[in-house]
Amino acid sequence: MAVGFDFGTATCSVAHIVNNKVQSIPLNEGEVLLTSTLCAPNRESVTEYLYRHLNILPMSSVGKTLLQNSINTNKREGIDLVPDDIRFGKQATALYLEDPTDYYYVKSPKSFLGLLGLDEIRYTIFEDIVCAMMANIKQKVEVSLGKPVVETVIGRPINFHNKGGEQANIQAEDILRRAATRAGFKHIEFQFEPVAAGLEYEASLTSDKNVLVVDIGGGTSDCSLIRMGPSWVGKQQRAESLLGHAGSFVGGNDLDIHLASKSFMFEFGKDTDAKSGLPMPNMPFWECIAINDVIAQKTFYSRANYRELKSMQSSAKQPDKLARLIDVYDNTLGHSIVAEAERTKIALSNSDNFIATLQLPSESIEIPVSIQQMEKSIYRPVLKIQKLVQETLAQAQVQPDEIFITGGSARSPLLRAAIKSVVGNVPIANGDYEGSVTSGLARWADLCFK
Repeated sequence: MAVGFDFGTATCSVAHIVNNKVQSIPLNEGEVLLTSTLCAPNRESVTEYLYRHLNILPMSSVGKTLLQNSINTNKREGIDLVPDDIRFGKQATALYLEDPTDYYYVKSPKSFLGLLGLDEIRYTIFEDIVCAMMANIKQKVEVSLGKPVVETVIGRPINFHNKGGEQANIQAEDILRRAATRAGFKHIEFQFEPVAAGLEYEASLTSDKNVLVVDIGGGTSDCSLIRMGPSWVGKQQRAESLLGHAGSFVGGNDLDIHLASKSFMFEFGKDTDAKSGLPMPNMPFWECIAINDVIAQKTFYSRANYRELKSMQSSAKQPDKLARLIDVYDNTLGHSIVAEAERTKIALSNSDNFIATLQLPSESIEIPVSIQQMEKSIYRPVLKIQKLVQETLAQAQVQPDEIFITGGSARSPLLRAAIKSVVGNVPIANGDYEGSVTSGLARWADLCFK
């Protein structure tokens, strides 16, 4: 039994082929999309959970040391781990929001893959987090299908991270492979996400075309210019059909973070002045919402930064706004701010105006946001996506016959217009925004493991 597995930044999904048709596999109470989140009593609980409740052993001496330290820490803290202590998807977010200060919460672990300079302990921690999420999904897939699943094609972006080049890609893919192996997959292949999306679109074509596939995911955006159509369907060797590739660590998360920065953070003191007349330092306002940046999050929630925030408040002309930023620190609310920015972005795909609501412990802040504000806010990440399109076209030296756009953020009229401004008057098509990559991975898995 072979499945296509989209281990996405925002959501995860799995599909397989039944009677030559793609069939999505339910993962969560009948839903086929599982939010890429995990919640646990503490970080150590993830490592102990794998061993104690899933019988998943470490693969390295560092992993064995991490496991023993995790067991000792939980014993010292009086944590008697039961399976339900680890939550995934919507259940993870709901548990975290009950008391953000009391839980270890991870959103979009794929965003952290490809970071170079990690010590072996942190590398192994990331592997354990990914393994726990993959094992949970594999278990749900097997329950849905009523049979073991050991063969999979996992999607991957062209580039996991903007820094580190191919070395970063190798490291990220290695973490995914090791995590999937520990989770119980025995035969694992990888396929580029835009190529997978293209394979799904290809199934609908009645003639051969040059198609520019633009996949705007949660953490990365990728472009591929691909020759596709009936004469290519079913071929495993199709290097000649891949005319150009480009990818970057910019995606829906970046759009949300930039929107939050430009439209929300003034209410927390950004772009206000100190009593001296000097502007407030900008970095803390960025670090608190940079949820896809491990170092920024570590810096913001450090004890040293708490002292800095209190100092900023005492010197501020508007200390009440800085008090809100300290509330974000105290209650670990950066994820909530970005989540509301995502909700705003989605709403503005169908409307010119939206009122965002930020819920703090002591108050609720309503912020009107217009489509024009959003366009200004996301200018920089959109420009990066446009450059990916330009790079792909320059590599291919071929004008596309069509554009196929997919990914959760691809619904935005602003993004569609930005892409069209680069390519010109070329028809734009779209399929299942969230499911095209998964469907293409399922098709490739069916072909690989026949």
